[in-house]
Amino acid sequence: MSEFINIVEPTLTNEAGHCFSLINNLVKTEGVAQFSIWANAKASINFEAYSRVSLSKYFHRRIRKIQCFLLYKRLLKTKNKIFISTAGMLDLALFAFIAKEVLPPKQVYFYFHWINNEEDKLARLKKIAQKQPNLMILGTTKSVVDVFKKAGFSHAKLAPYPISIPEQNTPLKLINFSKVLVAGAARQDKGFSNVVDLVDYLATIKAEIPFYIQSSSEHLNKSEAKTQLDIARLKRIEYQKLTICEKTLSEIDYLNLFPGSICLQPYDAKAFSDRVSGVTLDSLMAGSPVVTTANTWIAKCIQRFDAGIVLNSNTPNEIAAALNTIIRDYDFYAKNAKNASLTLQSENDASQLLSAILN
Repeated sequence: MSEFINIVEPTLTNEAGHCFSLINNLVKTEGVAQFSIWANAKASINFEAYSRVSLSKYFHRRIRKIQCFLLYKRLLKTKNKIFISTAGMLDLALFAFIAKEVLPPKQVYFYFHWINNEEDKLARLKKIAQKQPNLMILGTTKSVVDVFKKAGFSHAKLAPYPISIPEQNTPLKLINFSKVLVAGAARQDKGFSNVVDLVDYLATIKAEIPFYIQSSSEHLNKSEAKTQLDIARLKRIEYQKLTICEKTLSEIDYLNLFPGSICLQPYDAKAFSDRVSGVTLDSLMAGSPVVTTANTWIAKCIQRFDAGIVLNSNTPNEIAAALNTIIRDYDFYAKNAKNASLTLQSENDASQLLSAILN
């Protein structure tokens, strides 16, 4: 008899972003599980290729918290597995409040991509663990898992972030450098201001390094007002080698951006100290080198394979120097990125996440 897994992802709207990539990689994994995906009410995704997958268009952004409460209460009654694919403190708190008795193990799974190890948060986690010790915690890194173990969750274990593996029988070919790529959401914690400063600097010195920058502001909230100003500033810069992409791309079009590129990720060191980056994994899968900030998970990954350059600071001249170094020896860094992809395909195969849910 096959297992039935409810996947809850309120932000899943289209093929953009890594919530789709994560879920898509999970449901296409070979196995006997059946999946019911609870997504945004405006979701425009087709999972018809997978006979074991159904899609429920459910969540509205403004009332999402209320809907989560009602859905979790409803799903608990079914006794089927529940998987929160991008879990947060609110999800834990809701289940602790809803369930009047101690839940059994292997029913509710929370996938945490990162968590702050702060005293007040640890205190809240301890209270939840005391009330519901059998909640299943899956973390993308060891440090995430350690936080939950410290709080008293006995069912906390590592589950590597699933990656988009290239189609079988299509060997990755190295191609010449074509552009610097800034991929993913335009956000302050992802160093978008640094990117704009860099382009402005390159325009001033009349450089000719091609840039392709994704600057979608579709999901920006009020706290990202500075990013809106940065996007406007970027558009005013007269740099002939700049391409700005404001539209949402399909998964295929997004992944096709990486081959031949240098992926620039001047991310905030504190926010990404041990936070897995899907953009980094996508870049390495395409054999594309990365330039990133020191003291981040990304930096450790890049240094492990010598697949790029780690910055000591995110100043325009240092970033430009790093880019020029890779451009001059692109084949070397691209080959290292390709070798990294071969290792990561095994370490981050989606079957490991599915196994963590099923077993």
